[in-house]
Amino acid sequence: MITSPRQLLRTAVHMPGAEVPVGAMVDLPGRGSTFVTDTPGPHPDSPAIVLLHALGTTGLLTWYPTIPALAGRFRVITLDQRWHGRGITSDEFSLADCADDAVALLDVLGIERALFGGFSMGSIVAQRVWRQHPGRVAGLVLGATTDRFRSTVSERVFHQAMELSMGTLRGLAQSRTASRALRSAGEALDLAPSDIHDFALAEFRSTSPWAVAQAVAALGRHHSRPWLGKIDVPVAVVVTLRDKVIEPQRQFDLARRIPGATIHEIDAGHASVVLEAEVFVPAFVEACSTVQARVGDFDA
Repeated sequence: MITSPRQLLRTAVHMPGAEVPVGAMVDLPGRGSTFVTDTPGPHPDSPAIVLLHALGTTGLLTWYPTIPALAGRFRVITLDQRWHGRGITSDEFSLADCADDAVALLDVLGIERALFGGFSMGSIVAQRVWRQHPGRVAGLVLGATTDRFRSTVSERVFHQAMELSMGTLRGLAQSRTASRALRSAGEALDLAPSDIHDFALAEFRSTSPWAVAQAVAALGRHHSRPWLGKIDVPVAVVVTLRDKVIEPQRQFDLARRIPGATIHEIDAGHASVVLEAEVFVPAFVEACSTVQARVGDFDA
C-alpha cells in the first residue's frame, strides 16, 4: 500500500541515475541570490552553456541527467530561476527578469558569451536572453517550446483567468510571509536527500504552487514571433514528437521561423528531459554540439 509521496515516486516513476553536481548560493549584485551549479568541461577554456529549467522545477531537477554528458565537451552551468527552488524572490515573476538574471550570472562567473539551452519554460527564457542581451549569446538550443501561447480559444481563456487571479492576489506575492515560505522551502533542500528519489521529491517540493501560477501567468504573455526571424546566432530546436503540452507542430513552426535553425526530433513526450532521459540526452547533446560547431560561421 502506498502511503506517502515518496513511496508513490519510487513505485510509479523511474528516475534516471546520474551524479548530481554540488552547487552553492551565488549573489547576483543588485538582484538577489540564487542556487547555481558550475560543472567544468574537459579543458579550462571549454565553451560554456547555461541551462534554463522547466516550469515548476529547478535547475538540477530538470538537468541532472544531461549535465554529465554535456560536461564531456562544455562547462555546464545551471541556476534556479525566480520563484523556483532556491531562486530569487521578487514582487512579481517576470520572464524578462529571468533573462537578465542569467546574464548577471555570466558577469559574476566572468564569462563573456555562452550558449543558452532551455527546456519548455527555460527555452522561452532563452529566447528572451537573446532578445535582451544578443551580444552575450553565442547560440541557442531550444527544447519542447513555442513562440507564443494564447493561440487557441482554450489557451486564451486559461491564461486570461490565471492572469486575473494573479492580479487579484498580487498582494500575497509581495508579503514577507510568502517570501519567507518560498525561501524556507528552498532551504529544506540542504537536508541532503539520501537517494535520487529523495532528491527529486525535495527539489520538486521546493517550488510552491503559488510560484508556478505566477510563472504560468507570465508565460501566457510571451510572444516572440515578431522577432524570431532576427535571431543572428546558430540555433537548434529539439522537437518532442509525443508532446501533449506543446504540440509538435508548434515546435516545428518555431524552428522554421528562425533563420538556419536545425531540427532534432525525438520520439518522446514533454517530461522526456528526465523521464525519458535515455532518448532526450543524446539528442540534446547532439543539438548543442551542432550549435557550437556553427558559432564560428555566424561570427565571421
